[in-house]
Amino acid sequence: MILAKNGQNRKDIRPGLEVDVVLKKDQRTGKRTHGIVKTILTSSSFHPHGIKVMLQDGQVGRVQEIAQ
Repeated sequence: MILAKNGQNRKDIRPGLEVDVVLKKDQRTGKRTHGIVKTILTSSSFHPHGIKVMLQDGQVGRVQEIAQ
């Protein structure tokens, strides 16, 4: 069984990856924003709501899905 990369594990995320994130202002609606990871902000190896990253355009959000 192949598990989809859902952005909860820090080891799956690295700068330069294309990801979909939910920004803080969009948490209620779940609206996703597409972008490229600039830096990883979460220090723990796992987060149930997604690893927090900064995108190259400066926006900060939690990774929901990693583009394959």
